[in-house]
Amino acid sequence: MSLINFGFRALRPLLHCMDAETAHSLTIKALKTGLGGSAEISSPSNLAISCFGLNFQNPLGLAAGFDKNAEVPDAMLAMGFGFVEVGTVTPRPQEGNPRPRLFRLSEDRAVINRLGFNNEGHAAVLERLRFRKHKPGIVGVNIGANKESIDRISDYVAGIHAFSDVAGYFTINISSPNTPGLRNLQSAEELPALLKRLNEARQTQQRQVPMLLKIAPDLEADEMKAIAECCMNSAVDGVIISNTTVSRPALHAQHAKETGGLSGAPLFEHSTLQLARFYLLTKGKIPLVGVGGISHAEHAWSKICAGASLLQLYSALVFQGPELVQDILSGLSKKLAGKNFATLSDAVGTSADEIAHHSPPGK
Repeated sequence: MSLINFGFRALRPLLHCMDAETAHSLTIKALKTGLGGSAEISSPSNLAISCFGLNFQNPLGLAAGFDKNAEVPDAMLAMGFGFVEVGTVTPRPQEGNPRPRLFRLSEDRAVINRLGFNNEGHAAVLERLRFRKHKPGIVGVNIGANKESIDRISDYVAGIHAFSDVAGYFTINISSPNTPGLRNLQSAEELPALLKRLNEARQTQQRQVPMLLKIAPDLEADEMKAIAECCMNSAVDGVIISNTTVSRPALHAQHAKETGGLSGAPLFEHSTLQLARFYLLTKGKIPLVGVGGISHAEHAWSKICAGASLLQLYSALVFQGPELVQDILSGLSKKLAGKNFATLSDAVGTSADEIAHHSPPGK
């Protein structure tokens, strides 16, 4: 057992006695001390995949929200993640919403957050990413808008200009439910203008950094179709499906009625359904990142078969710890070999039609 796995098992009871945000802050501090180790964990060779011009050792990434300020991307890469996404980062530092604003729902294997893009701002995150610029590993930057901004599109443009020299890719986060009005940018009226401005900004940069769009799981069919149409013809390089949900499936934990975005196990089925639908809408022409409720290899495999070329998780780490990463990668590798697919790409979307019209397997 690695040092970090042992440490998590030993400290989990203590961490789970604390409020969720305090426990998370202590986890980040522990990782900054080197608890995660620095030895690179090798990925199964059959899990390598190329997307939007980047070569990933494996498809499993850490979702945004864990490392908001780019304090520990290399510690997380050392756990075996194929890539790490930092942020969400806004141009100016932002405190976010009042505490408490992060809640564990242990009985439901879920998390509710209404953090509100709390982060240290572009300058602080940029300094850290410049420091690690020449280190190996793909680190994406998730960018957002300040809550009080009067021109939110300009905030996203500022993110493109700030991080183009250091980002492995960009994620445009217009789907957080915790900044009032932000999700309006997903609309057919506002999204084309946003993407136009962002692509104009990208064209002024020396490095052409891939740009992904992160969308909500709560979209209706006509909204999904409109977004899919906006994303075609190289408007974006990929789409992340999905962010947290404002819906509330049957929950049992103490904090089930807290407001905010719900993530974790209850999101798996619906996010996978939306993933398959989006894959079919775009005819598999846009690489998709499947997020929402992944907690074991069967979940990961379902996302791939639904249309995901890459995967992300975060909430399951809260309950299962860092050993989950290797468990999923090992399981995916065995699944791929057992299904006689030569490469991971060959499996992408193979069950999209079935899942889009029924229920995702492995729930």
